[in-house]
Amino acid sequence: MSDDHRNHEPKKDLGTQGAEDTTSGTLNKMGGKVQETAGKLTGDKSMEAKGKGKQVKGNVQSGTGKVERKVDDVLDS
Repeated sequence: MSDDHRNHEPKKDLGTQGAEDTTSGTLNKMGGKVQETAGKLTGDKSMEAKGKGKQVKGNVQSGTGKVERKVDDVLDS
C-alpha cells in the first residue's frame, strides 16, 4: 500500500489552511497573553515566560496564515 492511501483527509486549499492558521495564531496570542498576565499576577516567572512563548508562536502562525492566503489569492487570479 502506498503512502497516498494512509491519509484519507482531503488536501486543504491554501486559502483555507491560511484562514485556519490565522485563527489558531490569534487564539494562541490571546491564550498566551492570559497566561503571561496570570504569571505576572501570581509571581510565577515560568508561567509568564510560557505565555510570552505562546504569543510568539501565535504571531508566527498568524503571519504564516496571512502569507498563505495571499499566495492563494495570487494563484487563484
